[in-house]
Amino acid sequence: MPVIATPFAPEALETRARQRLSMEPPLHAFDPGRTPERGDHQLAPSLAPADGALHRPAAVLIPVIAHPENASILLTRRASHLRDHSGQVAFPGGKIDAADASPMAAAIREAREEIGLTADRIKPLGYLDAYLTSTGFRVVPVLAVVEPGFELALNADEVDAVFETPLSFLMDPANHEQHAREWKGALRHYYAMPYGDHYIWGVTAGILRNMYERLYAE
Repeated sequence: MPVIATPFAPEALETRARQRLSMEPPLHAFDPGRTPERGDHQLAPSLAPADGALHRPAAVLIPVIAHPENASILLTRRASHLRDHSGQVAFPGGKIDAADASPMAAAIREAREEIGLTADRIKPLGYLDAYLTSTGFRVVPVLAVVEPGFELALNADEVDAVFETPLSFLMDPANHEQHAREWKGALRHYYAMPYGDHYIWGVTAGILRNMYERLYAE
């Protein structure tokens, strides 16, 4: 009997991405006169810059591991000694350098530098929307498929560990919780997707929520 592919099989994800995403960076992603619609300010409006000032350009890679029937997303846990966001769950990524040909090139470069994932293992599927963070970055996420069987080499200066989370879990809106905590004297609301011992929240969860809305919400 033939196997019916689930929406979370790699082939199904790739089909959705080709239909709904672009291989070109989001229009006006780094335009200082425009504030991206997506960002921490969606659930905490006070975090949006009042003047739409240009934040620092950054890019992240969303590496989808192509397991048959139910792909997974590879996430990192930032090194515990880092000054900013130590121990938090994140995507491979960072600031866009002047030498980077595009946000996609920056995301792929950062994946190699942080976790040793090489470009020959990465098949880009397109860009998600630019995401404005409360810490001063405009992040452009790049969705990509990665074939299983790769070997990683973690940069201990940046990453403590990596782990996989099923795509079916992350793309289920029932798992998109809204949490809140006090930050700089005000109550900040944000998305959170707790998975086992891993607390996926903030920017990472917000980008995953955007991925759900672009690819799976009807």
